[in-house]
Amino acid sequence: MHAYLFPGQGTQFPGMGKGLFEKSNLAQEYFKRANEILGFSITDVMFEGSAEDLKQTKFAQPAIFLHSFILAQTLGNEFKPDMVAGHSLGEISALAAIGSLDFESALKLIARRASLMQKVCEDENTGMAVVVGLYDVIVKDICSQIDGVVVPANYNALHQVVISGELKALNEACEKLRPGAVRVINLPVSGAFHSPFMKPVVEEFRLAVEETIFKKPICPIYQNVKGRPTENIELIKENLINQLTHPVMWRHTILHMIEDGANEFTEIGPGHFLRGLVRQINKIMKTNGIS
Repeated sequence: MHAYLFPGQGTQFPGMGKGLFEKSNLAQEYFKRANEILGFSITDVMFEGSAEDLKQTKFAQPAIFLHSFILAQTLGNEFKPDMVAGHSLGEISALAAIGSLDFESALKLIARRASLMQKVCEDENTGMAVVVGLYDVIVKDICSQIDGVVVPANYNALHQVVISGELKALNEACEKLRPGAVRVINLPVSGAFHSPFMKPVVEEFRLAVEETIFKKPICPIYQNVKGRPTENIELIKENLINQLTHPVMWRHTILHMIEDGANEFTEIGPGHFLRGLVRQINKIMKTNGIS
């Protein structure tokens, strides 16, 4: 069974999507529509902007969505997923690719999500860090011992966990984790995504989700909050909302997909981060990518 994966924030890069725009008339149409829907030229940011420009959540999220979704569309009838999953914002890319959201609705929802998350970034003194080389249970246990709010945000693989929280607590956790880890790296983000710090914007995002029309997808989506498959529209919406404050259960997602018959994973979008995680989780699994 063929599983498709859609990447999240952090995979953006200067010039992303430019080659796609230049070689595909269909891609040109989608990019032009995106500029009209967003009310600014996202293509200028993607094709000509700097890495610093693209780090901004308000640009990064729609840019990654566009790159992934348009790639999926250019595959035409070759895109025949048995199941899909998306990492963080990639979940909305996945939902659009399998027909649960139309292009305009998905892009508007991504833009709203990005705007709300950037707002929290500006209001809070928070950050994130990736811990490599320690079991996820150890990382979780050390975070629970810190005086302050710092929590696991992404359970990416058995030995790779992203933690998220207020800077003082985050830095303290990093110091405690560093001696046993292969490496601990502070990420270039100013927000504590997938943590309690996202609570102030949950209700605004809930309104955006409820105002969006969802359709039954053509195949199951394995969502971040539980890593389990669903085609139920109400559950899809609730999981999207809960994702803001809950960790991304990526390792569990991939394991459940494999348990359910996935034997090939294709990553659609910028970078190769997700297929690398699949190989960490299951070394013999067939992986490839379209970027």
